Amino acid sequence: MAENSCVVPSIKEHKEGVPYIFVDRLYKGFGDSDNSDRGISELSFGVNKGEITAIIGESGSGKSTLLRLIYGLLGPDNGEVYVDGIPVPRPEERLIPGHESMRMVSQGFDDLNTYAKVWDNVASRLSNTDLAAKKSKTERALEKLSIGHLKDQRVVDLSGGERQRVAIARALVTEPAILLMDEPFNQVDAGFRDQLQQDIKHIVDNTGLTVILVSHDPSEVLSLAQHLVVIKAGKLMAFGKPEEIYMSPPNTYVARLLCKSNILHKADGSLLSAQWQKEVVAVHPEWLSLHEPNKSDPIFVIEHIAFKGFYEELFLRHGPLTLRVLNTHLKQYALGQTVKVTAERFVELD
Repeated sequence: MAENSCVVPSIKEHKEGVPYIFVDRLYKGFGDSDNSDRGISELSFGVNKGEITAIIGESGSGKSTLLRLIYGLLGPDNGEVYVDGIPVPRPEERLIPGHESMRMVSQGFDDLNTYAKVWDNVASRLSNTDLAAKKSKTERALEKLSIGHLKDQRVVDLSGGERQRVAIARALVTEPAILLMDEPFNQVDAGFRDQLQQDIKHIVDNTGLTVILVSHDPSEVLSLAQHLVVIKAGKLMAFGKPEEIYMSPPNTYVARLLCKSNILHKADGSLLSAQWQKEVVAVHPEWLSLHEPNKSDPIFVIEHIAFKGFYEELFLRHGPLTLRVLNTHLKQYALGQTVKVTAERFVELD
C-alpha cells in the first residue's frame, strides 16, 4: 500500500487567514545522495501563536533540517516560511542568520560556555546598558526553569537535564516570541522529563510563547503538543491534534510511529471477528481483546510477554500473522497459552 502524504493549501489558497507561522510548499534538496533522505519536499503546515507544535519522524526524516529552515539558518530551494505574514529572511540576507523573533536550542548545547557559571551563561545574552534589568531578567529566566539554585555552578558540572534547562533559560532570557528546540528531552533522565515538560507548558501558558520542537519519540510529545507534524523523508504524512492523529492515523507510517499499531489486511478480519471494507487497517495494541477460545475459533499462541510496569506487551502468532497486544492484567496469561483475539476497534487506511 502506498503511503500518501498530507496536502496543506498554500498561503495564497488558505481560506481562514494565514497562521502565525506558515510553512508554505517548502523544498530543500541536498546534492549529496547520502543526505537525500534529509531534504524537505513540498511541505506545508501552519503553527498557531502561543501553542506547542511537535515535529516527529524517524531518524533521517528531515526534522532538524526543517527546524533550521524555519529559523532561517538554511535557505529553501523553493517555498517560504512566513512569520506573521512576512517571509523569514534567508541566511544570505542577514549578517547573523536566524529570525530576530526566534531563539533555538540545539541538541548539543553548542551555545553554552561549559566552564562558565550558569548565571553568566544566561546573563551574557543581555547587554550591560541597564544592569538592574539584566539582573531581574536573568533571575526570572532561571526561576522559570527551576534552576535558580544552580546559578553559581559551572555548566560542566551539571547533569544533561540541568544543562538543557540552562540552554532553554539562555534562549528565553531575551524574551523571544518563538522558541525552537531540537530533541529537548534527549539528554534528560526519564524521572525529570515530565517536570521539564510541565515547566515548558507553564511558560507557554503564562507568556504566550510559541514553541516548535523536534522529537524522535512520540510518547514525549503526545501530552505536550497541541499539534503534531509527522514527516517521512521530508514529506508531510500527518498534521493535526495528537489525539485525533492517534485515534485515526491516516497511513501505515503514522500508525506504526505513533501507536506501534498492528497493520492488518482484509483477509485477517475473520481471525479477529471483524470485517472492514478497505484492504489495509490499523489496530492499536490496546484495541485487541483476548478470550478463552472455543473449538471453532481461530487460535493464537502467546509467544512472548514483555513486562512494561503497569502493563504487559503480549506477542501472539497465528500462522504467519503476529499481533502485538496490550494487557493490563499482569500475569493473567502464560507463554504458550492459546487464546481467541477480537478487535474492538480499527481504522481503515488509505
